[in-house]
Amino acid sequence: MKCLGLIGGIGWESTALYYRHLNENMRRRFGSLHSARLLVNSLSFDPLDTLVRTNRWNEAGAMLADAAQRLERAGADAVVLCSNQMHFVADAIQAAVSIPLLHIGPAIGQSLGRTRDDVGLIGTRFTLEKGFLLEPRPDYPHWHKRRIHLPVSSDRTRLDEIIFNELCRGLIRPESGEEVLRIARELRTKGARRVILASSELALLVPAADQPVWLDDSTELHAAHAVRWALGEARGPADFSRVTLSDTPGLRLVKRSKLNATA
Repeated sequence: MKCLGLIGGIGWESTALYYRHLNENMRRRFGSLHSARLLVNSLSFDPLDTLVRTNRWNEAGAMLADAAQRLERAGADAVVLCSNQMHFVADAIQAAVSIPLLHIGPAIGQSLGRTRDDVGLIGTRFTLEKGFLLEPRPDYPHWHKRRIHLPVSSDRTRLDEIIFNELCRGLIRPESGEEVLRIARELRTKGARRVILASSELALLVPAADQPVWLDDSTELHAAHAVRWALGEARGPADFSRVTLSDTPGLRLVKRSKLNATA
């Protein structure tokens, strides 16, 4: 098995979920004493959160690119970013290293197959409204044919409160889990055949044992895809040679030669 390098701490609760899913995948496949080969670079979330909240995306991208470079130098064969929202700067991370970044988008897309069924997404307002998780890519051109259903604006606000003010601070409230399931059911009434929990912490509220068959956890899907790649069973990452969403304040192309400088 190849060694996976995890960029974690965004926040650490979701990193713990990734660690558990990766190792449970290996145990189910090969037996109780088998586990994943992992390196973890766990960042302090607060400085990164400050950059995101102030739209300093170049600096956020440079911080994560530096984290990826450290993992590569330590011997990682691929990078796994333990966050949905921070995949917004995936291109900057990939440009900084010669090893692949195993993007969460293809992991979700592969689980959905090539059907054109409507899909619902639940996550932070930023992730939902910027649309970068399931944007069309060269190796998955059929994605754009899907209709993506999103929660109403008031529910997006509530999801941000649950994710940032509760889950990222270690607060697990059953009533918040019921709200997430309510939002998911409403997306189903709009036509979504599958609903994706597109924030890494949301599975803390809706454990796998309680998830309906039509609800998918992006963290679990990403971890399973990473294990398949490490075992040589999955194809490589998508092409990140172009930058998308460049109209977002604070985001511009960060050239490889400048990643170690202040963006």
